[in-house]
This record gives sequence, C-alpha cells and structure tokens, in this order.
Amino acid sequence: MNSQLRSGFTLPAPGTHRLLIKNMVCPQCIRVVTEDLTALGLQVHRVVLGEADVTTADGQDPDLEPVRTSLEAAGFALLEDPRAQLVEQIKTLLVTLIHYPEPGPRLLTYSDYLVQHLGRDYHYLSHLFSSEEGLTIEKFIIRQKVERAKELIGYGELSIAQVAGQLGYSSPAHLSRQFGQVTGLTPTEFQRLGPASHARRSLDALL
Repeated sequence: MNSQLRSGFTLPAPGTHRLLIKNMVCPQCIRVVTEDLTALGLQVHRVVLGEADVTTADGQDPDLEPVRTSLEAAGFALLEDPRAQLVEQIKTLLVTLIHYPEPGPRLLTYSDYLVQHLGRDYHYLSHLFSSEEGLTIEKFIIRQKVERAKELIGYGELSIAQVAGQLGYSSPAHLSRQFGQVTGLTPTEFQRLGPASHARRSLDALL
C-alpha cells in the first residue's frame, strides 16, 4: 500500500504548519491537494489522507483564506474547529483501515485502533462522532465495509466467503446480513447483476 495514504496523526515537524482537510479519501486526492497548495506558493513537506504539513517562504503561518478557497474549489474543506478535526480523523483512519489495509491480519478492533491512534477514550470518540455526524461509528464502519465488499465483488476475483474473510466478517452469512441492510441485496444477488451495476458510490459521498 502506498505509504502516503496512511496517516498516523503524528506531530508536525518543527517549523511546519499542519492543515487538516476534509474529503481526502484516495491517492488522487493527495495529488490534487499537493498541487493546489504548491500553486499557492506553499512548501509542501508531507501530504497524507486528511493532512498536509506546509511552510511559507517567510516562515510565517500561511494565509488560510486562499488555502480555504482553493481547497473548496477542488471539493475539499479546510477544518479549523477542533471537534470537526477529530471527527475527520476518525473517518480517515477508518477509511484507510478498511479500503487500504496493510498486508496481514488486523490485530486490533476498530475501537482499539481509534483509541491507539487518537489517544482518546472510545466513549468520548463515539459520543462526539454520533453528535456531529448523526450516525454511530459502528454504522459508519458497516457502510464502509459494504462499499469495500461491493468493490471486491465487482472485481470478480474472490468468492463471497473470501470477501467476507478479507473484511473480517465471522462468516459469509454475517456479511450477507449487513450487505442486505445497506443495499437491499445479498452479495450473490449483487454479483449476478454484473459489472454494469457495480458502480461504487464515491467515498467522499459516504463521508
């Protein structure tokens, strides 16, 4: 997996200014954000999903107004409210974990993964996410897993059981239940519809 995708939410390097950005969900987003920030005259040191570390030529904090305008024109949003920033970090971590997983088995539960990376109590994260987004973290995870299942099924290279195993479901039946709740179809029914019906909803719409 491209290491640029994975944000560890580390501290910014000394002298850099960290921008937290909404709706970054894919490698192309990283490229677009990098190009936009560079075009504004900023020196871009690091860009991953949801984050960009920059400096200015004079060493001052960047003027956020043109940054905000440029990002919004490209379909992103500059996050300045701490609560909104934390919610976006939750989303980015989960999208990365589900859609761009590291090789090998996942050793942590989703809740433990968030706690480890964000250093916050899960009850607080869950309450914040629900109050800001109008749905629970658990439902957000289900939506993302079903969207990833649709993608894997659409490739036609894995069986339903293999898709279920790759996404951490206890059984194909468990995947089928959640898949049906979200799409109204079983994975097998979705597969039979063929490639023309496999268009994924864009990840930014899911976010």
